[in-house]
Amino acid sequence: MKSTPIEFNTVSRLIEESGLKSVGKASIREIKKLVDNIEEATNKKFIRMEMGIPGLPPVQAGVKAQIEALQKGVAAIYPDIMGIKPLKEEISKFVKLFMDIDVSPEGCIPTVGSMQGGFAAFLTLSRLHKNRDTTLFIDPGFPVHKMQHRVLGLKYESFDVYNYRGGKLREKLESYFKSGKIHSVLYSNPNNPSWICFTEDELKIIGELATKYDIVIMEDLAYFGMDFRKDYSKPGEAPYQPSVANYTENYILFISSSKAFSYAGERIGMMVVSDNLYSTNYPDLNGFYPRDEFGYAMIFGTLYPLSSGTSHSAQYGLLGILKAANSGEFNFVDYVKDYGVKAHQMKEIFLKYGFEIVYDMDIDKPIADGFYFTFSYPGFDAEELLDKLVYYGISAISLLITGSERTEGIRACTSLVKHEQMTDLEARLKQFSEDYPLNS
Repeated sequence: MKSTPIEFNTVSRLIEESGLKSVGKASIREIKKLVDNIEEATNKKFIRMEMGIPGLPPVQAGVKAQIEALQKGVAAIYPDIMGIKPLKEEISKFVKLFMDIDVSPEGCIPTVGSMQGGFAAFLTLSRLHKNRDTTLFIDPGFPVHKMQHRVLGLKYESFDVYNYRGGKLREKLESYFKSGKIHSVLYSNPNNPSWICFTEDELKIIGELATKYDIVIMEDLAYFGMDFRKDYSKPGEAPYQPSVANYTENYILFISSSKAFSYAGERIGMMVVSDNLYSTNYPDLNGFYPRDEFGYAMIFGTLYPLSSGTSHSAQYGLLGILKAANSGEFNFVDYVKDYGVKAHQMKEIFLKYGFEIVYDMDIDKPIADGFYFTFSYPGFDAEELLDKLVYYGISAISLLITGSERTEGIRACTSLVKHEQMTDLEARLKQFSEDYPLNS
């Protein structure tokens, strides 16, 4: 037994009562529940890095527009299943202004968060071709996407991209595509959890191969514009948010309002389907949907039975945010830059006490400071390290549940850590380093 920042016996008892065999192997929500219980029992605050929850107030342009919509009575009215027209038009304008990509409003579909967009896309894409039954994940990635596949009974394969950056990515992807069983690919950019960002050359490789093998690329842009090494905040001006959409017509973009706009609670996201994919006919869809056009099948065959539309008032909230961003009135990138500031501070503290950054390079450049970073401690694997850190009032998740091959790695989210907690973080890591000294 050790004298730890969080009372040892209490933590041990609550872990046992939780039924978790290991904190290090627990899911994000399981860790959250455990830490909630420990904080309540001990009245001590954790350095909470387990969940990717926005740590900033919601964008007020959205709040104002949503309140006005509610006051006008939209809560009593079903929204159109494909989304309200003004929002679809504003989404189309947003991707043009901040990505320099042309997509008609028809293919700009509001969803119940990007989570629902992904779920609907997985289900629809799995039925495009009778002879293709597998999604390819370019990992590491968001663990819930694989959970969705398991719930749907869908097959997937994955690989950790870190050792296949640059030109190596082409050969690796093609080794999967040549099998003839891959119908789609999913990755996030910037990446959750590693915060790596694909280069234009890598996106070109992905796009070219998608066209060659007729494979749909799903690009998760949950952290839109948040690679702070470049300024993506000026509407209609380069540089633009990098995207595979510049290199193929076979794509679906998922743009979240949760992180970039701090609007997570309203569960409103954007699914952007390329004009080409939206209008393509896939005869094999006829076995499941009334029509074999992809866009029609997605909206009226998959999204409709899932939720019968997206919150009416939240659509007006998102509309208000996008109008403010598109007009230049609201700089959403500047709004979230504090995540990068905190990441820089936190990484310095971790490194000071012997920890290491796991995913530390973007090919030949240091990783950006942003919403996430990854760390390890020599001599521990991820499971062991998380099992120890919970006694020091530090919570995070293991990279083991993200598809990473780095068995020693842990993902840290910067969003909920307050600047005034940096002193506590340093004190707790200092004690950890003293209790588990390197080279001992």
